[in-house]
Amino acid sequence: MQHVYLDHNATTPLAPEVLETMAACLGQVYGNASSIHRFGQDAKQRLEAARRQVAALIHGQPAEIVFTGGGTEADNLAVLGVVRAANRPSHVVTTAIEHPAVLAACAQLEREGVAVTRLAVGASGVVNPDEVRRALRPETVLVSVMHANNELGTVQPIAEIARIAHSAGVLLHVDGVQALGKIPVDVEALGADLYSMSAHKLYAPKGVGALYVRRGTKVAPLVWGGHQERERRPGTENVPGIAAFGKAAEIAGANLAADAARLGELRDRLEAAAMERISGVSVNGSRWNRTPNTSNLCFEGIDGEALVIALDLRGFAVSTGAACSSGAVAPSHVLTAIGLPPDRARASMRFSLGRDNTAAQVDGFIEALAGSVAHLRRISVHA
Repeated sequence: MQHVYLDHNATTPLAPEVLETMAACLGQVYGNASSIHRFGQDAKQRLEAARRQVAALIHGQPAEIVFTGGGTEADNLAVLGVVRAANRPSHVVTTAIEHPAVLAACAQLEREGVAVTRLAVGASGVVNPDEVRRALRPETVLVSVMHANNELGTVQPIAEIARIAHSAGVLLHVDGVQALGKIPVDVEALGADLYSMSAHKLYAPKGVGALYVRRGTKVAPLVWGGHQERERRPGTENVPGIAAFGKAAEIAGANLAADAARLGELRDRLEAAAMERISGVSVNGSRWNRTPNTSNLCFEGIDGEALVIALDLRGFAVSTGAACSSGAVAPSHVLTAIGLPPDRARASMRFSLGRDNTAAQVDGFIEALAGSVAHLRRISVHA
């Protein structure tokens, strides 16, 4: 049986060139990047080369890149770090559809006495910048809005939100984990003061991420130790993982436009065929201004978890939403935030295409999807 992976928003396979870069580092570049001898300086050179590669992908400066242990840590460093560095009574504005890494960090701030406003979004899944403006207070120190939603793919009006925040003297953090490598990212044009990234969404290994911190932005560290990463993230750097991240960033930058165009066509092919072949199918969130690889569909009368299992048995890997929420009994917080009732949220599926997917795979998937939905509806009627 052919096994086809359609869950790239959860994680991506290692690109061959990325694996080669990482393996070479693991075998040959074993020095500590903080050491002054030759072995340490070899590691330092690999580290700084990767910093330049990641910075280039987002049009930032290498000195503004802080390497972390992943996107979750980058989000926490941004949200907790900015507020704790402010060291005064504070208020944070975020949205109801953020990743749990941001929402949980905001919940922790509330336990520390910080006020948090979570903005609602409409059925489109797009934040209204005017809502951000209305939520600002004199004590607001940070606005945190994701660039692209992990479940819907919807892209937020970051540049407009940045102008609103900056006019009030407020910093803007952008969770860019699901946007990086899928759509163009220019932190200067966007106006982001902080931008979170994750390697494993970019055909690089897990356990590596980065936070862009605009020069002059004050961020308190989450952990204490050495002087690495300009004292914002102490600890001996994971040079092989970071080098792999850098190589993945270089590849993504070179292929961004072509990949986006091809994946957008495949996504549209999948959606059109699903709605033509299967009754009771609708698209969740806006169909416009999305990351090109992501589709979230609702299948009326279907249990999403059952459909995931049925498709897996037919050789296709998909998900009902965020991978970090798997096993949760409650419906997706993103889908309920855009107004879906719990039963429709549970009947929804996320399909996220990647670099190796083909039109033939999408067509085969539609056959499996139509068969699985028909089977589940049939047994539901007889149950």
